[in-house]
Amino acid sequence: MIDSTLSALGAKLVVASSHDENYPPENIIDGSTNTFWMTTGMFPQEFIIRFAKSTSLKAVTVDSYNVKDIRIETSASEATNNFELVEEKEFPLTQGRLQSNVISLNETTATHLRFIIKSGYDHFVSVHKLSVQT
Repeated sequence: MIDSTLSALGAKLVVASSHDENYPPENIIDGSTNTFWMTTGMFPQEFIIRFAKSTSLKAVTVDSYNVKDIRIETSASEATNNFELVEEKEFPLTQGRLQSNVISLNETTATHLRFIIKSGYDHFVSVHKLSVQT
């Protein structure tokens, strides 16, 4: 089992539902918990990661703040469509510290990962880092 940052796998963030120049979505895949993507305060929010090639994924770790309900979908398609639900989770509130949640992807093979943040514990949430187990 290899734990990798998404940028190390050649992944790109190709879609994000909101953008703030001070907290850009690309911060999600830079491998650091010190940088982050901040949402605009409305739900749902989503972002899509594209891998350089089809990749077998065992799990993903999401480091975030104030995320409550999240949905993860995968697609093996070259286009950003035909997504299938892999997992839905409710993250516990962690009062003043980062949430770090490992979500099993059941050895899914994917070209794209879509994350839909359905709700948060506050109006604004942040995603600091994603890493995957391949």
